[in-house]
Formats: sequence, structure tokens, C-alpha cells
Amino acid sequence: MATLEQTDLRLEGMSCSACVATIERSLNSIEGVSATVNFATETAHILAPTHVTEKVLISTVKKAGYGATLLSDESESFSRTKRMGWRVIFAALFATPVIAMSMVMSFHHWVDDQTLTLLDRYALPLPLYSAAGWVAIGLTAPIIFIIAWPIHRAAIRNIAHPTMDTLVSLGSLSAYGWSIYANATGAGDLYTEVAAGVLFFIVLGRYFESKAKKRAGSALSHLLSLNPKEVSIVRGSETVIAPIESLEIGDHCVVKPGERFPTDGIVIEGKSSVDNSLLTGESLPLDIAPGSTVISGAINLNGRVIIRAERIGKDTELSRITQMVLTAQTEKAPLQQLADRISSYFVPVVLVIAAGTFALWYFSGYSLQRSIATAVAVLVIACPCALGLATPVAFLVATGRGAQRGIVLRKTSSLEIASTINTVVFDKTGTLTQGEMKVIDFTFVENRALAVNLTELRSAINTIESESTHPIAKAITRYLIAHESGSLPATDFDSTTGAGVAARVRINGKELPVIIGTPDSVLRATLAFPPDISNAIARAHSRGNTISVVAVDGIALAAIEVGDTMKPDARDAVSALHAAGIETWLITGDHAGAANELADAVGIPRERTISDARPENKVELIKKLQSEKSSHISQHKHNASQKKNETNKRVLMIGDGINDAAALVAADLSMAMGTGTDTAISSADITLMRPTLYAALDALKLSTKTLRTIKGNLLWAFLYNAIGIPIAALGLLDPMYAGAAMAGSSLFVVLNSLRIRIR
Repeated sequence: MATLEQTDLRLEGMSCSACVATIERSLNSIEGVSATVNFATETAHILAPTHVTEKVLISTVKKAGYGATLLSDESESFSRTKRMGWRVIFAALFATPVIAMSMVMSFHHWVDDQTLTLLDRYALPLPLYSAAGWVAIGLTAPIIFIIAWPIHRAAIRNIAHPTMDTLVSLGSLSAYGWSIYANATGAGDLYTEVAAGVLFFIVLGRYFESKAKKRAGSALSHLLSLNPKEVSIVRGSETVIAPIESLEIGDHCVVKPGERFPTDGIVIEGKSSVDNSLLTGESLPLDIAPGSTVISGAINLNGRVIIRAERIGKDTELSRITQMVLTAQTEKAPLQQLADRISSYFVPVVLVIAAGTFALWYFSGYSLQRSIATAVAVLVIACPCALGLATPVAFLVATGRGAQRGIVLRKTSSLEIASTINTVVFDKTGTLTQGEMKVIDFTFVENRALAVNLTELRSAINTIESESTHPIAKAITRYLIAHESGSLPATDFDSTTGAGVAARVRINGKELPVIIGTPDSVLRATLAFPPDISNAIARAHSRGNTISVVAVDGIALAAIEVGDTMKPDARDAVSALHAAGIETWLITGDHAGAANELADAVGIPRERTISDARPENKVELIKKLQSEKSSHISQHKHNASQKKNETNKRVLMIGDGINDAAALVAADLSMAMGTGTDTAISSADITLMRPTLYAALDALKLSTKTLRTIKGNLLWAFLYNAIGIPIAALGLLDPMYAGAAMAGSSLFVVLNSLRIRIR
């Protein structure tokens, strides 16, 4: 069996579901290739034999009439967007005078007079009929044959499977061809403004759509960037730097402070603290020692360690998360774009009506001129400009309105289901909580024998902790500075990974040993803990927080509880969701104590709280919920209709870490906190830049209103064509008025989209 390699392409030029089918058909025609195209993300996920190169795959897509680049080639993606921007500018430059000549007769006459005067000056032959008409035809030519060439090419490639590009191409070419014929023979009015205007609006709409989707698929490239390119491998008595590809299971790797772990492994030498937040989403660092497990992509904070490689390459935790994200992204959404469903029937029907209209009029004894004019009117009035603008313009407006409220929309697929969301799954750290270590409680027990007051003790603690870069030490230091704690002379600083820090501090003229560390480590240096400190330790453990004990001269005087804090609006936001009949869940990689404590605080039932969850557990929960029926039934419904109104759960996932990425793309709708990782942000449909969960409620409202607007735009476009096409086919509509009606239809879509507001 041939070995298959995975390739992911960024696609360009798709306008509807017919384009998806065309690209899939072209790629799958290559022997051994299996390709899946996702219209929402504009990507192709391909499994191909090793002899089928990336160049061959890209060439195949281009031969089908579409653009393609490697998913990771962000520079090419940027260049493509820049080229589309220039196309819009040039289309506007040429289309503006053409439309002006058509709409402003004084300008038309002025151009006519100036052209005739110029020709007469140089003794050139005068044109047939309108000179201004030939100027308009000449100005329209670059739009038709250069700017719109990708549209015509796609129409030619898909001649057997018509798309929206087919109507755009036929409509513009027919209007342009008729204009040449009419100006050469005096047969009637010119429709150059129709050809130029239609193409300008189409190019403009696709440019906006491309800008809105430009970050789709960037999650994978960010995940891959976390993998170190080089690794320090112990070879005998030497340490050599080698490419990551040369690493083998069982190799010993050196990881210095600040470096990422190159692979999953076990610590065999050294002690340190590890930042797993990018992978686990949890803010607490993990102390490691010989025997501890580490995962690829985690950051070594403060100690040199040597690890033994246990899993390498595609078997690492980071690679597994990457694969889950990829799988989720390439799965096709359960719902197709409404515009695609309409156009799949609309386009062939319009072509048949236009051809039938021409044949009926011509063979009924009418002139060729009248027959062509009537068929052109059908094509022009049916040009799917409103259909093409319905989604991107509404999306553009929603993006602008959302940006004003700190809401960034990434793809239109989110708009389809926002109004049907009935289940929300929250991550914990950074989503329901602040995502930053803070001092939760400071317990002080006065000891008369030592004669150390609270102010002196805080100064001593500040002196010692300010020497450490540990996140817990930094949290304690911030707390003490906020309480205006000073510093004291100190010597003999000592730090033990996983235990704590110690120093000799001058307090009241005496040098006293001060220890700050875990309860177990400090207990070994003291006789016993006072009841207040023991109770503080118990409270911290029950809440899932970290607790440090401070001992001076062998006597425990204080306990400092450090942990993450709940966002101020978390409980109110969850209550608002419950009031709307939306079910809430909490899933976190943190342990049960911390998870249950937070769930109780925000109002999420414990039976819907899952702790100690890994990335795959989050995906499993999302898929499990999606397979269930919604338990929410409106109170006004009669019992007889309750079962009928049951629907599958529509799940919204809200998270902020790399560990949430796979769950974000697996959910029906996803939101990422703007303070989260780039991977989470680029994996989510919506990014919340405001540090408040009320932004999630606003995002749901914005999405619902935008979807409603899009449906209204599409309904208008459908009714407009349903009424306009028969009128044009009956010969009751001049192509000029058909062009004006088309422009009016597009204007309606734009104005309707501008009505989108939040609150």
C-alpha cells in the first residue's frame, strides 16, 4: 500500500458549493488522491501518494480555474489579497466614468463633443453613431477582459456545472457585446454601465469576503511554530545541536531555562518549573523533578534539565492536538450556505429562461435585435449581484459594528447557527477566570515570642520573593507592593525547586531565618502549624489553589493563598444564558476542587462540570452534546407538540488556550477570548477582545441579527428575480431599466446590511 502524505492548500476564487464540487472532482481524479474541500475556511485537505507533489496539486486546482497556495504560505496569501485590492481600485477607476456617462447626460454630451473635436483636429474618421459610446466601450474593455478574466475563466472551466460566475460572465459579456453592436448599428441604447457596474460590485464584494476570511486556517501554522526546529542531544560526553528530525526515542535532550521542550519525555536529571499554559490552558506552573513527565511545546522556566525522549514526531502531545484541529477544520459543516443552495438551482434556471426567451421571441417572428435585447434583459436583471453581495456586505458591516464592541467575526459559517445555540461549554482559566495568578488570602498569626508584626513580615516576604521569577512569587510581590510593603536587608538566599525559598533577613536588628514554601517543606523546619494556618491550608486545598507558608526562625507566622480569580461578570453572564434557556457546561484541565469551586460561584451545576480534562476530552464532550436532544422546551408549548419541537443541541464553545483549539473548531459555534493564545483565536469563529463575558452575549446577538439580515437580503434577491425575470422575458423591460433595477437591488442589499446594530 502506497504511503500517503498530507497537504493542506489555501484556495481562491470559490463562489458557491458548485465550485467546491469542481475542485474536489479535479483533485480526486488524480490516482490515489483523496481531497476534501471546505468552503467556509477556503481550504483543501488532501491525502496523496508521495510521488504526487505539492506542485502537481496546486497546478490541478489552477487548471480547474481557481487559485491555490500552501496553507502555511502566509506571504503568498498576503500578496493575493493585495492583488485583489488593486483589482478593486482599477475597476473603480474605469467603471466610474462609464456609469457617469450613462447616468449624467450632460457629461455624456461633453465627452461626445470633446471626442468629435479631437478627431476632427487630427483629421481622423468620425465614428459610427455615438463617440461617447465608443469611449464607454473602450473604458469598459479592461474591466471585461482583464479585471474580470478570473470570473470568465471559472465560467469556462465550469461550463458543464454552471456557477454564479457563469451568470456574471454571461451577463457582463452579453451587455458588453450588445453595446458594441448597438453603437455600431444604432440599434438601441448601450449597456456598458451594466457590464462595468456588475463586475465592479462583484470584485468589491469578493475582496471584502477575502479580507474577512484571511485568517482562516492559521491555527495549524501557529501550532506547528511551537515545535523547536533544533534540539540539544547528549552524545556520549558531548552535547550536540541537531535538527529536530534527527531525534529518536530514548535520546537524552538538554533543555535550558526559557526553551521549549522539543518532545514528550521523562525528566532524568535536574529540577525546574514548567509553563504548560499554552497547551493545558492552566496558569499554575508545574514543578518537575527526575521522573516527571513533560510535553512538547511546554516552556522550561528556571532550571536546566535533561529529559529522555518518549514520544517523537507525530506521536507527541502537540502533534496530536494539531491533528485534532486539522480533522475538525476539514470536516464539512452540517449546514450549507443558503446562498449556495439557492444558486445551485437559480443559475441553471436563469440560463434556460434566457435561452428560451431568445428562441421564443425570435421564432415568433420578432427581429434578431428585439430577441437579443429581451434575452439580454433577462440575463442582466437576473445577474446575481444581490446574491453575491448578500453575505459579504452584511459580514463587512457586522465586522465593523462588532469591532466597535470588541467582537471580531472570522467566518460566515458562525452566522448560520448563532440563533439556534442552546448549549454553551466554558473553559475555566482565562475564560471564566482572569487567567492571572493573584493572592486570594493572606493569613497572619501573631507570635509574641518573636515580636514580628505584620508590616515587618510583609517586608521580609517582599525582600525574598522579589528575587524570584516564579509566577507565584511574582503574584505575591504584586500583592505586597499594592499594600506598600518595603524591603529589609537579607543574605544567604537559597531556592529549592518544588519546595520554596529561604534567606536570612534582618528584622528588628536581628538576622532571622525566613522560609517561604509549600506546607510540607515548611513543616519539616517547624514544630507545628497554628490552627489558623492549618485552616487556611485546608481552605486553599478545597478551592484548588496554591498555598505558601511563611516561617520565621522556625515558627509559622503566615499562610498565603494564591490562585486565579473569577471574572466579575461571570456569574451574571451565566445567569443571562440560563434565562435565555441555554444550558451551560464547564470543562477544565484543573482538578475537581478548583473546578467545583468555580462552578458553584458562577452558577453552573456540578453535574455539568468536568475536571482533569485533556484536549481530546473536550472534543469528546462537544461531540457527545451535539448528538443529544435539547432538553429546553418553551413553556407555552402544549405537551402534544413538545416532542415535535425537540432539536439536536447546538453547542457554543468558549475558550482561550491551545488545549481548547480542537474543541473550538469541533463546536457548532466557537468564541475565543482576545487575551488567549493565537491558536485559540484563529481556531474560533468569533474573538472577544473585551475582557468580559458579556461580549459573548453581544456576539450572539450580533450573529443572530447578521444572519437575519443575510436571510432578508437573500429573500429580497429571490423575490426580485422571481418578479423581474418574468417581466423581462415578456419584453416589458428594456435592458437599460433592467440594469437600473439590478443596481437598485444591490443598493437595497447594502442599505439593509447597514441596519445591523448591537443593542
